[in-house]
Amino acid sequence: MQRRSFLKRAGLGAVAGAAVSTPALAQDMPSVSWRLSSGFPAALDLRVGAAENFCKFVAETTGGRFNIRHFPDGEVVAAADLMQAVSTGKVECGHVSSRRYYAKNAAFCFDAAVPFGLNARQMNAWMSDGEGLRLTRELFKPEKIINFPLGNTGAQMGGWYTREIKRTGDLKDLKMQVDGLAADVLARLGVAPQQADAAKLAEAFEKDGLQAVAGAGAYDDAKLGLNKVAKYYYAPGWWAGGEQLSLYINETAWNELPKHYQAVVQAAALAAHAAATARYDALNPPALAQLTASGAQVRAFPRSIMDAAFEATQQVYKDLGAKDPGFKAMHDSYMGFRDSEMPWFRLTENAYGQYLGVALSARS
Repeated sequence: MQRRSFLKRAGLGAVAGAAVSTPALAQDMPSVSWRLSSGFPAALDLRVGAAENFCKFVAETTGGRFNIRHFPDGEVVAAADLMQAVSTGKVECGHVSSRRYYAKNAAFCFDAAVPFGLNARQMNAWMSDGEGLRLTRELFKPEKIINFPLGNTGAQMGGWYTREIKRTGDLKDLKMQVDGLAADVLARLGVAPQQADAAKLAEAFEKDGLQAVAGAGAYDDAKLGLNKVAKYYYAPGWWAGGEQLSLYINETAWNELPKHYQAVVQAAALAAHAAATARYDALNPPALAQLTASGAQVRAFPRSIMDAAFEATQQVYKDLGAKDPGFKAMHDSYMGFRDSEMPWFRLTENAYGQYLGVALSARS
């Protein structure tokens, strides 16, 4: 019921925002001012832009009476502290990837992306029509946070490497900037996970012997200049089939909003969420072409490495589930949904894409 209600209200709110004149809608509305802190560097403009669009939609729909001011990462609170800042009310809301808080609770990753998990469309379906929204809301409840999807990067790449990765042995002792669940899996394959400031990657490769960086997708990686530190660009990003970004709202601030403002927030988040994914889908292909033209060597991970990563991932999930029943419950719902989706996607979308790729290659 909660999922259906969320979709219905969000959909009606989007229509209302477009069809009802602002002066009429703004009558008798209170003036509300919030602060939204970003968890992303300015260079990742599509991620930052999703939150900016959300703030803009809210302001325009309410005739400027509900104003949410967007603050860059670190100006009010650092991304690492954003969850706590929203939880304690230091800021009313924040925008971040829940993967950042893996160390606090591994289950937070299911609100973003996990190895061999859902793609963007499947994630949307699990969140809105499966158990995703209900389960993640329960997960965030102790933090006094209400979460909403706010952007999805779509499928990601598998990182940048200074050397070719042809077999699992090539991963042994590889110094790679990677964290979270992906780091735990890669460590089982011999990788030596490293922490490195994204702004100082060139220095880390030159002075600290860094040999690889996880990266994300073509557009984001180009913005961060990752092609300047390594030339081999691998796919697919098996640890992020589609990374969902999230809007965190302080529970008390949310409960104090009038119901019609809550509906506006839901509709604005849904609109900005869809727009962000569309922008990634539109801009990743030309970004990849530009990276290739500038010298990036695009490669596919060998099947042996994919198989080894898949098996290592299952063991990591098993170990985490044995330690935390909450993680296991989230995992079982998420992966159960993935498994139910795959026959349909394999029969339709995957087969269509594979055929079209072959057909177009034959014509070129």
